[in-house]
Amino acid sequence: MLRYIAVLFLLTGFLSCKTLPPFQPSAQAVQQMAVPRIEAMPRHPKPYVLKDWKQTALGFDRYVYDFKQKGPLLPLIWEDRAGRNFKEPTFGIYTAIGDVREGSAVNNGENHEALGALGSVLGATLVGIDKSKQDGRNYVRMLRNYFSKDNGWNVVMNFTNKGAHIGGGYGNDFWYEVYNNVLFYAVGNYYPSEEGYPEIMRTIADQFYRSDSVMANGYSYSFFDFKTMTPGKNHIPAQEDVAAGYAFILYGAYQKFGDEKYLRAARHALDVLASQKENRSYEILMAFAPYMAARLNAETGAQYDVQKFMNWTFDGDAVGREGWGVIVDNWGGYDVSGMSGSTVHNGGYGFAMNTFDLAWPLSAMLRYDQRYARAVGKWMLNAANTARLFYPDEIPDSLQALPDRKAITQKVIAYEGLIKSSIYEQHKGITPFAQGDGPLWAPGMPPETMFSVYGSGHVGIFGGLIQATNVPQILQVDCRATDMFQREKAHPTYLLFNPYLESKTVQVHLGPNPVDLYDAVSRQIIRRNASGQTQVDIPGDTARLLVLVPAGSAFSMHNGRLLAAGIPVDYRYGSGRQ
Repeated sequence: MLRYIAVLFLLTGFLSCKTLPPFQPSAQAVQQMAVPRIEAMPRHPKPYVLKDWKQTALGFDRYVYDFKQKGPLLPLIWEDRAGRNFKEPTFGIYTAIGDVREGSAVNNGENHEALGALGSVLGATLVGIDKSKQDGRNYVRMLRNYFSKDNGWNVVMNFTNKGAHIGGGYGNDFWYEVYNNVLFYAVGNYYPSEEGYPEIMRTIADQFYRSDSVMANGYSYSFFDFKTMTPGKNHIPAQEDVAAGYAFILYGAYQKFGDEKYLRAARHALDVLASQKENRSYEILMAFAPYMAARLNAETGAQYDVQKFMNWTFDGDAVGREGWGVIVDNWGGYDVSGMSGSTVHNGGYGFAMNTFDLAWPLSAMLRYDQRYARAVGKWMLNAANTARLFYPDEIPDSLQALPDRKAITQKVIAYEGLIKSSIYEQHKGITPFAQGDGPLWAPGMPPETMFSVYGSGHVGIFGGLIQATNVPQILQVDCRATDMFQREKAHPTYLLFNPYLESKTVQVHLGPNPVDLYDAVSRQIIRRNASGQTQVDIPGDTARLLVLVPAGSAFSMHNGRLLAAGIPVDYRYGSGRQ
């Protein structure tokens, strides 16, 4: 009897350890959606140069966050000891080099914009810098001073005090308040345990929840007073696209705090934007609409029209702020497609900050809707190439406003934008032309205000997402890096777009741990048990969305999603969704 029991035990053990047949996807490949304006962009932008965006972001942080810099118009950072909102020091960085409205000696050092500070902390974080403990300072904690509790608004505002209003954007221009709260939430995503952050983020969410209820079925306002909970209109166009920012914040709050009311409000905000009959894009927030639409579709079963929001982000046919979108053109022999800004101002005017920031929601969107992998990949190629022209060391001296003063930028501070026909009379007829609006902001502005510190600080978004491969013009884009407020783990996910008509073999660095490579576009496992550096074939004019799954992971289906090791790798897999 003991012998039979032993044999049965061994046989049971053998059967339980038997290797299961490897998973073979059965759903059809995902049909790629065309975004007309991206289709019009070149597959091979010329002249092509890929700037090292990560090194640029690291260099920006070293330069701008150095209190010991010496020289005219330096340093670019100062300490603000006014104790506004929180009785502790904070910091200010210049909006533009030499901005006479700012600095330690102006208005008790309180004149400094959240847009630059938040963007630069976020950007630095994305390239691996811990801004909560850098050179003995906690810059993450100091950002709390932008949370305006002293004036009763109880949201993040563009300045630490209302008296610091400079040039608009403080309580009278909707996108400034909404986007700065989006940026604060983004920083909070990477520093979730920072002292005071959970409480501030909860308060912000409640303020946005209340204001969404007040505006009910329309966001057609120029600004919103969060103290009196009153929307208003002024000379600035109505900004309906702030609803996408609301959706991001409220859905982030739902994921972080678990309160269903935030989910309801997030969906309501996006419903209001979806109900618009015309493109109401204003500055940068429309780009968050396709991301939130795709994510809510995937995670909550919503049915938003992602294509509509993608077109509105790119088309340049906005009616509130006429022509706002993404530029598609060639100026003076330079392909300049991919820049975000005005498509009509002096023939087109693209801005550094807007272009960098567009990559944040669009790359993250692909985890939820891979139908746009080819479109986003093609846009990213063009944008990464064009954006280098914002930098004075990357564009010929004859095509920029201040070639004789560019040394002060240290190759890490860009012009505010690139324009087809300059707004300055002395530069008329030169195209393309790198410049900034700084000299027009206030009397006494030096020429160096052409150089944009606030916009350049957002470069870390490109730096944290984009890396080169062994094949020129094929980029590897991290689609998980800016996908924020995840309750569950996500497998590493990378976009690779091949602009060539023929197939190319690309080397992909996988790290030391063996993985299986699932391509969410072809819906095939294209490599098994791979590690280190491996080769991936990409057919011509095609994108792959590679999900790195631990080798040998079990695949399963749940609610129409394909899971690997219990983690979604394809939200559209069920029923062969295309």
